[in-house]
Amino acid sequence: MPRATRLTIAAALAAFLSSTVAAGAAECGGDLATFLAGVKAEAAAAGASPSAIDAALAGAQIDQKVLSRDRAQGVFKQTFQEFSKRTVSQARLDIGRQKMQQYAEVFGRAESEFGVPAGVIAAFWAMETDFGAVQGDFNTRNALVTLSHDCRRPELFRPQLMALITMVEHGDVDPATNTGAWAGEIGQVQMLPKDIVAFGIDGDGDGHVNVKKSSPDAILTAAKFIEHLGFKRGEPWIQEITVPDNLPWEKTGFDSGLTAADWFALGVKPRDGNTQFGALHASIVLPQGRKGPAFLTYPNFGIYLEWNQSFIYTTSAAYFATRLMGAEPYIKGNPEQGLSDDQMKALQTKLQGLGYDVGKIDGILGAGTRTAIQKEQQRLGIPADGWPTPALLSAL
Repeated sequence: MPRATRLTIAAALAAFLSSTVAAGAAECGGDLATFLAGVKAEAAAAGASPSAIDAALAGAQIDQKVLSRDRAQGVFKQTFQEFSKRTVSQARLDIGRQKMQQYAEVFGRAESEFGVPAGVIAAFWAMETDFGAVQGDFNTRNALVTLSHDCRRPELFRPQLMALITMVEHGDVDPATNTGAWAGEIGQVQMLPKDIVAFGIDGDGDGHVNVKKSSPDAILTAAKFIEHLGFKRGEPWIQEITVPDNLPWEKTGFDSGLTAADWFALGVKPRDGNTQFGALHASIVLPQGRKGPAFLTYPNFGIYLEWNQSFIYTTSAAYFATRLMGAEPYIKGNPEQGLSDDQMKALQTKLQGLGYDVGKIDGILGAGTRTAIQKEQQRLGIPADGWPTPALLSAL
């Protein structure tokens, strides 16, 4: 499953940094044996046993395929409708509901203890690994050694390598055989080692946290992590809506400053008719402009952005969770024609020339590009829904 790397939660990782991340933790590059000697010394100073350190790092080597993936990360260029149609399939919905029934007791515990509904966890479970079927085939130890040794982002990966040593000491992973994603994520919901150590739960009572092979462990560990990201018990995360033609489109997008009740007063209508959360802050997201699907996002949507910063992934995952909880398929509408990759790059170049910070000219409709589009649409008297069209490109 292509997705943005979970390193987007760098702030969460930074919060965990402690004495295990000393000045030596910034060391990278050079001879691999020398590098590993430094890792061993740091782990020993942090209290890891010599046997665990040796077991975790024995046979470690640089994986060039990991470096290739890191240098060429793909970002979503599909539209929301294209991506969600593929990921939120009927087959996945059927399997997800079957899994929710099969592990009803575990999901019940997850909601009781952490306030996270079954659909939220099951949607991540589906999108990350197809319910554990596709977990990645990169050796986790080698992936983390490679990315820690590489000098591009060692401050992010070396703490993960230290956490892996902790997992080895606990007997939760076999470093020689454990596989996962290229960036070190492990298990059925693809979590990084530090998060597994910090939030891991032994859901099946075998004395270990094995998020790779044990579905109960994966479900409960994910629930505790999602709670940590800020999920509020009993509150919604996303809700499909219909919107009037005269909506103040410039107020759409994240950080609107409005409540759900404010939007309802402007003519926005929830498809499910539920307006009980009117007091909550809410934003309208229009993945393909005002003529396509429309959603109201609530504060709990923030956990999706912490999990993965891709707008298309997060909106799809949040929508998927509502479907598993009984929501109807979204109204497709009739979105205006978007731009090709070359056209998007041309638009970004024009916006950059006008003084906007759109980041890299990559053809990706990211947050900076959307914000710039809205401002230019408003200036030109075009409905400011943040959706790039050929007409906008021509007008600029």
